[in-house]
Amino acid sequence: MSRVGKAPVFIADKVQVAVNGDEVTIKGGKHTQVVKMQPVIEAKVEDGKVVLTRKNDEPQTRAYHGLYRALVQNAVTGVSTGWTKELELNGVGYRAAVKGRVLELNLGYSHPINFDIPADIEITVDKQTKVIVNGPSRELVGQVAAKIRGFRPPEPYLGKGVKYSDEYIKRKAGKSAGK
Repeated sequence: MSRVGKAPVFIADKVQVAVNGDEVTIKGGKHTQVVKMQPVIEAKVEDGKVVLTRKNDEPQTRAYHGLYRALVQNAVTGVSTGWTKELELNGVGYRAAVKGRVLELNLGYSHPINFDIPADIEITVDKQTKVIVNGPSRELVGQVAAKIRGFRPPEPYLGKGVKYSDEYIKRKAGKSAGK
């Protein structure tokens, strides 16, 4: 049996979970998330926790068991506390600013990059070089952070670019004066 799938998902305070067929709806303070599941996985809410079971023991079903348990756990965490990714801008003149629902990035190109902030995502900028992405969906927060990082990935020689705050950039030596 899946070790991940066996574990129940504990429901936090002020979070409501409803199971409707193949959908699990998680409602929190101001966000709602829906996890659509394969019909071979069943979810039940009992004693303040969500328990997932599978109908058969095929390898693909076992994989789905752990996957959907993790997705439900991420949704419960997302609507109760939310997910956060922090990005740092390293480079001379690299800066960011939020103007309405648009993130404006100056990353050394001849023009600023304007990134439209998706719904349910909140972006804040600290000291012009630190971008914080918040939201209830772990998938969407990660995707938005990866998109912002993709505008100017960090390069290994000077370390310039957009990087995650906990990311380590392995630096390379530059040209050496040879004979």
